[in-house]
Amino acid sequence: MSVKRSPGTVDQYVGARVKMRRRLIGMSQEKLAEQIGVAFQQVQKYEKGTNRIGASRLMKIAEVLGVPPAFFFQQDAGDASASLDGVETYTNSKALSEFMASKEGLALNRAFAKITDMDMRQKFVALVKSIADGQSNAQFTPAAERGEEPAATVN
Repeated sequence: MSVKRSPGTVDQYVGARVKMRRRLIGMSQEKLAEQIGVAFQQVQKYEKGTNRIGASRLMKIAEVLGVPPAFFFQQDAGDASASLDGVETYTNSKALSEFMASKEGLALNRAFAKITDMDMRQKFVALVKSIADGQSNAQFTPAAERGEEPAATVN
């Protein structure tokens, strides 16, 4: 008799990476669902980590989203100082993935990508870091959750 395992933190992390990539390329849940042969509600469950994504389905998702399957398991550079048990790593990665998938994160990334002057990019990163250092205990909360209008998106 086989034991059915419930989704865990890795499933949530992978789902968050699917959502981040899908939103980054401007694809709807409906379009992704259509291309991988599932209902859009299933994509929602994958992205929330409610349902596990099987290996063959993950391969198809990677193909549709234009990334290698390893993309969904990569840790972000900011996680290098994470604890050995992986809990802190997951928490940091999850928060970063949630931010990257938010309207603010997407707008920031799109705007930053348009900056071609490398010196200006470095100054911008330094500015953002100095602001963040002044708010070391601050946690990201999307504008919608704060009851505010989201930042205007940059095309």
